[in-house]
Parts: sequence; C-alpha cells; structure tokens
Amino acid sequence: MSRRIERLNSMIRRDVSELLRYEVKDPRVSGVVSVTRVNTSNDVQHARVYVSIYGTLREKEDTIAALQSAAGFIRRQLRGRLETRHVPVLKFVLDDTLTEGNQMLELLDSLADEIPDSTTAS
Repeated sequence: MSRRIERLNSMIRRDVSELLRYEVKDPRVSGVVSVTRVNTSNDVQHARVYVSIYGTLREKEDTIAALQSAAGFIRRQLRGRLETRHVPVLKFVLDDTLTEGNQMLELLDSLADEIPDSTTAS
C-alpha cells in the first residue's frame, strides 16, 4: 500500500468518525460506533469503512443499514474536508474483531482454569 493511500485512509477514518459523532442524526445509529480502519482501493474509487458497534445483533444490523443509507451524505461532507480530487464511494462493513478477541480471551481463561497449577502440585 502506498503512502498516499495510507494517508488517505487515515484522513477518511478521522473525518468519518467525526461526522458520525456530530453530523449523522439517524436514530438507527446506536450508541457506541467507532471506525476501526479504512481500506481504500488503489484507484481511490472505493473505500471500505470498518466499524465496530457495541450492541445486540439487531442493533448492529440496523446501524450498518443506517450507515449505508447515510453513505452519500458522508461522502458529500468528505468532499469539503479531504484534499483530494476524488472522494471514494463508501461501503460500511461490520468489524467483529473486538468481539472475536473477547471471545478468544474468555476461551483462554476457561482453559487456564481447567489446567492444574504445576507450582502447587508436588
């Protein structure tokens, strides 16, 4: 990935986070939504915006639908903020890496509880 694309990803991530916090007023966008990363194509035509959403599965689905519906508005807002000729078409994707990480930690904790402690067994 080129430096230009990395910088653009960072700017989109920052600006979309700010827009979600202060500009998007859709009630389907539930409480805690954070932009975890952005992947822009090399031709700068498309960008996947990965978001982490705290809530139930239904709330996550509703929030993703709301974000997709607000994608045009967000793109227009980005046009005035980004210093690029083209603003990519945005596609919002649910990022479950935090949830999967928590599940993995819980699994490791449960395994650690099942293994006898070698320091006390003598």
